[in-house]
Amino acid sequence: MLTARSDLSDRLTGLEIGADDYLPKPFEPRELLLRIGGILRRAMPTPQPVVEAVKFGDFHFHLSRLELKKGEEVVRLTDREKEMLRVLAVKPGETVPRYDLAAPGGDINERTVDVQVNRLRRKIEIDPANPLFLQTVRGIGYRLIATP
Repeated sequence: MLTARSDLSDRLTGLEIGADDYLPKPFEPRELLLRIGGILRRAMPTPQPVVEAVKFGDFHFHLSRLELKKGEEVVRLTDREKEMLRVLAVKPGETVPRYDLAAPGGDINERTVDVQVNRLRRKIEIDPANPLFLQTVRGIGYRLIATP
């Protein structure tokens, strides 16, 4: 807030009604620019490193190509499996809610997501009943144990 009022009560009122900062006149233009820069830095999200590919076990999943390889052999995935694996691979090791794994624009059905995850597990797990890479987080969703 930039104003001619400099009384303490005016400054407090300005901050109480939602101003991020309060600068009374006269002010130094450089100070105004520094304050604006500080507010913008706090308002902008910290850029996250972009994951291009993840590795888990003998598998390597390239996100932009949506291609899963075991060694040098390409593993065939349905479009739905590719999309689910992409969502999981963007945040390796983090829990992804079932809602985020559901088909975009489709009806959200947790059981459908569970069935699709089980199909994907059959392709990437040695023992799908005891998964190492695509783990269930009870009551929330799933997480992919992988390294970028």
